[in-house]
This record gives sequence, structure tokens and C-alpha cells, in this order.
Amino acid sequence: MLNYLVFLLLALFLPGVSFASGGGENLDLTSHPVGYIALIIFVIAYLLVMAEEFTHLRKSKPVILAAGIIWAMIAFIYVQNDLPHATEAAVRHNLLEFSELFLFLLVAMTYINAMEERLIFESLKSWLIQKGFGYRKLFWLTGILAFFISPIADNLTTALLMCAVLMAVGAKSPRFIGIGCINIVVAANAGGAFSPFGDITTLMVWQKGILEFSTFFFLFIPAIVNFLVPAVIMHFAIPDETPESSTETIEMKRGAKIIIFLFITTIVTAVSFHNFLHIPPVLGMMTGLAYLQIFGYYLKKTHTFEKSEPKEEEFSVTVAGDVQPFDVFNKISRAEWDTLLFFYGVVLCVGGLGFIGYLGLASEVMYVDWGATNANIMVGFLSAIVDNIPVMFAVLSMNPDMSQGQWLLVTLTAGVGGSLLSVGSAAGVALMGQAKGHYTFFGHLKWMPVIALGYFASIGVHLWINSALFT
Repeated sequence: MLNYLVFLLLALFLPGVSFASGGGENLDLTSHPVGYIALIIFVIAYLLVMAEEFTHLRKSKPVILAAGIIWAMIAFIYVQNDLPHATEAAVRHNLLEFSELFLFLLVAMTYINAMEERLIFESLKSWLIQKGFGYRKLFWLTGILAFFISPIADNLTTALLMCAVLMAVGAKSPRFIGIGCINIVVAANAGGAFSPFGDITTLMVWQKGILEFSTFFFLFIPAIVNFLVPAVIMHFAIPDETPESSTETIEMKRGAKIIIFLFITTIVTAVSFHNFLHIPPVLGMMTGLAYLQIFGYYLKKTHTFEKSEPKEEEFSVTVAGDVQPFDVFNKISRAEWDTLLFFYGVVLCVGGLGFIGYLGLASEVMYVDWGATNANIMVGFLSAIVDNIPVMFAVLSMNPDMSQGQWLLVTLTAGVGGSLLSVGSAAGVALMGQAKGHYTFFGHLKWMPVIALGYFASIGVHLWINSALFT
């Protein structure tokens, strides 16, 4: 909550500073009671978000309510000052930014759900369990797979998949599960940092047009360092034992490989639309959704029920055919709507605070007084406490004048900074629920110095190998 406390202190001690974004019609509300109330409402809403694990109140609910109240208060003041259209234009601008990201994420989530339904991830999990790897080899395999899968799938899905493997083979070694989960969280967050598709924050930067698609790959080596430094140290804490292997195999359903191919084609389409046709990549993603819809129509029309039969005596085979006809709209309905609506609330809340003028004050302090490098390193620590989505959206709303190297730095720190605490990323929060009792907040906190070592090492490597991008 440090960044929001900074906003509040700035509002109290620097009331004369004004900020205008757009056509110069913006009122300075940073010293107005509405500004103070808006800050308090947002802080309360985000405290409720952080307490979701204890209250079981979905995180989207408080921020959606806060967004509505904040903009209603702003609009009331603007109407009183005979400027009704300024607020309307600002809200529409925020809604446009949200709608592009919403549709983009909806398509990606639909593909991930379709691949889950076709048992692609379950098949990979069963293959790993069958191989009879030792704990240390599984530690590295799950970490490396998490690192390389998360740039394509999201880091949350990747972490859940790899954690399922740990839980299946490490039931007799709670220590292995705990340390393995930490490794997976770090690897998934690091892998998501060098790809526009790996995390919502990288997607936001790419869709904003600040960095080209290929530019993100300059973060590949720093991301590897971020993963490897703590992994190498944690390796020696893993028991040097071999668990019993399973004999169960799970085959992918009909059309699974084609859906993987269509997902890759969808990514290529989105990148091509953005790079060569200079139109928003979300249009390419929606075109890719049509690929899946048409193929889903084919699967549905050619659907037959197939009984599962054992292939060999030593293996038990789980369903290879279709149990139910493929329906793409079922996959859309299974998207993580709480996350999507949470994102709506965050965009509108932060947009409202920016319209009031607080982001201008924060930008002045962070990127002028502190300097871009120090500010961007601090963003990573804020991401460990507060979700990286509002932090990155705030930075994008500030839009500081930075080099490509600095934009890559803030992309890296916002992505991997969440690994410092178990509550700092969606992957960590999800694994605390999936591996309850084995992977805990304090268990993760014990290894935070090692993870912080990887955090600073990755920053140092980026500043060194990508120094040409800072000019």
C-alpha cells in the first residue's frame, strides 16, 4: 500500500500542484475533499482485495463499487463547474483501454480452457509422473517447464499445472512440495516477464504501443537469471530421494493438437495485425477466436462417444475420446470472470485517481526526484505487496518519458517482483490454496532473501547486457 500512502501524503502536503491530462479542461482536485475521499475509498477497496483469502469476498466486487463511486463524485464536481463532457470523455477513454485488454484476455482464457478440456495439461502431468524422476530432477523439470510454458499460457495456469505434478509425486515429502512450489512461482513469474502473452502487465505495455513485440525478448536472459539464482540455492534443500512412480496414463482428446496449433496461429495473427497492419492486436485475437469456433463446430458435428479401454495390463488409461460434444461457448463461460471484472475496477479506479491528479504527483516524485531506475526498482517491491496490475496501469497512466531500457526494466520488475512474497502474484495466491499446509506465506518468506538476490541479479544483468537500450 506504500504507493497509495505516497499519493495521500502528496495530496496533504503539496495541495497547490495541479495535473492536466488531455485538453486542459481538467480541474485540480488533489486538494479537494473529493480527492481525499476517492483515495480513502480506493485504499479501503484494495484492503478488501488483499483480505480475500480470509473474507472470501471476490476481489472484483469492492473495486467495481469503488470505481463507480469515484467517478460519480468526479462527475458531480465537473457538472457543478459546467464541464460535464470532460468526465464523459475520460471515462470513455478508460473503457476503451479496458475493452481491448478484456477481449484479448478473454480469447486467451478461452483457448487455455479448451486445452484443459482436451486434457492437454493432464496428459503432460501424467507423462511427468510416469517417468519416475527423483525429487531434485522433478524440482528442475517443473521449474523449467513453468518458465517456458508461462510465456504462452498465463503464469497462473502454468503454476497450477506444475503444482499438481508436485502434489501427485511428493505426497510423502512436504518439504519437497513447499520448496518446489516456491520454485514454480518464481519460474512462472520470470517466464511471463519476457513475453507480451506471459502476464497482464506485459500485455498492457505491448498493447499501449510502448514496446514492439520482439523488444520484450531482450528480457529473456535477465528472466533466466531471476529464475536460476534462487533455484540453484534451493536445489540443495531438496531431498535427494526418488518417489514411487505412477502407472496411470492420460491421453489427449480428439483435436487437442490442432487446438494447440490454432492457439499459436492466433498469437501469430495478433502480432502480425499489430506489427504489419498497425491495428490493435485484439482484432487479431478475436479473429483467432473464430478459428477455434469453426474448429469447434467441426468437432461437434463429427462427435462420437468413445469408451475408454485399457491398452496394456500395466497401464490404466483414462478416456481418450469425447465424453461430451465440444462447445466453444462452454469454454468462454469458464473464463476467470472475477479476474476480468477485477481488471475493470482497477482500470477505472486508477484512471479516476489519475484524472483527479494524483498520478501526476506520484510521477513527479518517482520519476523526477528519485530517477527512473530507482522508481522502476521500487515498482517491483510494490508489486509484491499490491497486485502488479494497478501498479503497472498507474505507471502507464503516468506515462513518464523513459528509454526502451527503462520500460523493459519496469516490465521486468513488475513481473518478477511479485515473487518476493507468496501473496505478490496470482500464481502464489493460487498455490497457497492448492498446496494448503505445504506452501504457506511464512514458508515462502523464509526464502525471500534468496528470491531477492535473484531479483537484483536480474536487474543488474538487464542494466549490463541491454545498456544500449537506455540511451
